[in-house]
Amino acid sequence: MVDIDELREIEANLTDDEKRENAIRLAFSGKREKFDEFCRALAENIPPETAAVLGGSSVTGFSYKEGKPFDDEGFMTSDLDITLVGPEAIEYFSLEGFWIPGIHSHPVKEGDDDIASPALKKLRHKLQAIAGGRPVTIQASRDFYYRFREEWLGQPYLTLVGKPDEDE
Repeated sequence: MVDIDELREIEANLTDDEKRENAIRLAFSGKREKFDEFCRALAENIPPETAAVLGGSSVTGFSYKEGKPFDDEGFMTSDLDITLVGPEAIEYFSLEGFWIPGIHSHPVKEGDDDIASPALKKLRHKLQAIAGGRPVTIQASRDFYYRFREEWLGQPYLTLVGKPDEDE
């Protein structure tokens, strides 16, 4: 097992280019065109003022909590964690779909599609198909909460679409 403190130091120093290369290598089997298609599908299916970020082991190579390597339990077992960032993304979720109502949602995954708009279910399935069947989760956060998780909790993200609003 990887030393968690050592892992946090590595994660904190990853550049966006390194995160992107990790995601392409790990989640898309090195196929940049699939990664680009995934990003285009997000851009075409989310509100214009919304950013989409990828987090978790697909950008760092290891899980945040346990330090386990990506796909530790076998090929295609790690999911892709998408967070939609911005106020319009929050509107996709029902009240039951939040950790913190109106601020940070649960991730939509297989079996709990009812916590969010059917449009997210459709998008999630489209993204999974592009990723070769790899599981995809989608959640939403307000801009300030996303920044809190990244800057204060040290959870690295890779922006795929848009730019989180620095002024919210």
